[in-house]
Parts: sequence; structure tokens; C-alpha cells
Amino acid sequence: MKRRDFIRIVAASAVCAATPAFAQGKDPARLRVALLPDENASTLIQNAQPLKTYLANVLKKDIEIIVTTDYSSMIEAMRFGRIEVAYFGPFSYVLAKSKAPNIEPFAVGVERGAPFYNSVLIANKAGPVKTLEDVRGKPFGFGDQASTSSHLSPRALLLSKAGLDGAKDYKPVHLGTHDAVARAVQAGQVPAGALSKSIFDVLVERKTIDADKLTILALSEKIPNYPIVMQGDLAPALKDAIRKAFLENKDKDVLKSFRVEGFVAANDQTYDVLRETAKILQLDLASMK
Repeated sequence: MKRRDFIRIVAASAVCAATPAFAQGKDPARLRVALLPDENASTLIQNAQPLKTYLANVLKKDIEIIVTTDYSSMIEAMRFGRIEVAYFGPFSYVLAKSKAPNIEPFAVGVERGAPFYNSVLIANKAGPVKTLEDVRGKPFGFGDQASTSSHLSPRALLLSKAGLDGAKDYKPVHLGTHDAVARAVQAGQVPAGALSKSIFDVLVERKTIDADKLTILALSEKIPNYPIVMQGDLAPALKDAIRKAFLENKDKDVLKSFRVEGFVAANDQTYDVLRETAKILQLDLASMK
């Protein structure tokens, strides 16, 4: 047998031997599950303990709950495979998908019987902002730049309803988290701001903020709810088990940590509406962190 033919046979054998393992995908003993950093990290981790226990029991895996420092670091962690499952905001998912095409959304939360929610624009009742038009020339509080309900959606609303362009008509102030926006508006540090309506309701319920000191200026159009996303290169059996764990979950303590009543199936097309909103705002997804 010629040396050239021998090398060709060995190479072909190596490919055949590697193919089954590759096809099986990754099946790690520990699953890292990331939660969107839209509130205080310690609060999120504490509230997620029922989720950790539930997933450990159902999936028979060690579960690590992770809260990254901000939306960008969560996107990068998903991009480079440092987390296996993540609970993204709608727009942060769109950004993540643009950088990590292999990730797969598979479930979306249901609130009040529907898989969507709203952004709420609020103002300090004693402050100078009484209407959307009053935002002109003033600071306006947003959360993270990659937040849907605390940046993308309210920014689009201010443009479409009041003709206010954040690049020239008011001063965007990014405060990081939704609760930080609510606190800043109540304290008068910014006269107005925006956050998720569901988070706003929870903050009022917890008495973290005083609704009597705030005015609701507007509600956004419907926003597709937060997706649960997983790495596309996981083993098919593990992906099926993860999908089933969320879609069939009825544990109220687990669902409470997501502020939802349950989950229904979702796919990438569910979030095309946000890609269209980004186009309206002339946002270049590829250049955003």
C-alpha cells in the first residue's frame, strides 16, 4: 500500500470516529443558567433558588445560577459558550443572535394570558414633565442600552408619538437597571424615564417605589416577552429535556422568579418585530455591544 493511500485511509477513519461524538453534542454535568441583570443581582439570585432546585431535580444536573454585570457581558458569555441557558430580554436576545447565530430561543413567558408585555414611561409627579412633549430638552432615564422595555421601545415611542429624537431633542441617561430608573425618577434625579411595566408593578407591590409620587405618561405597544435561550450545540436529548423542563413547568415559585404564569414555545421569528424597530431607530445591531 502506498504511503499516500495509507494516510488517506487513516484520515477518513478519524473523521468517521469523530462524527458520532460531534453529532451527539455537548452534555455537560453542570448547566450554567444566566438571568437577565435587570434588577439587583443578589435579589435575582435569591429569588431564583426554586428554579435552581427544580432544574437540578428535573435535569439531574448541577445547576449554577449566574447574573452578569450587564446585558453586554451576558451576550458575550453566551457568544463564547460560558453559559448554556439564558433568560434574555427581547432586544438583548436579538443582539446576542446577531453575534452568536447558533443560539436557539425555545420558550417565551406568558403574562396575563399572553406572551407579550409593555414598557411604561413615568415621570416624577412633582417634576416638570407632565406629557411626552415635556421631555424635550430634558434628561430621560433609560436602563441598559440593550434593554427592550427600558430603552429600545420607549425611545421608539418618544420618536413616533412626540417626534423626539434621542440624538438631539433630549438627553438619554442610562442607569443600568429597571429599578434604578424607577428610583431615580421618584427621587427627581431625572424628571422622567422608562422601564418594564411588569417590573414597575412588582416594585410598587414591594413598596420599593411609591406610585403616588409618580405619573404614568404612556404605555408602549406590545413587546414579545423575554425568551429562554440555549446553546445550539448541546446534545439533542439534553435540549429536549431543557425545553420540556420550561414548557411543562407549573411550579408557582419557579414561575414567580420570571414574573410569568408559564411558558409557551417560541422561535427566532417571534422577535423580528424588534429588528424592524431597530431599523426605524437606525440602530446598527452589528456595532452595538
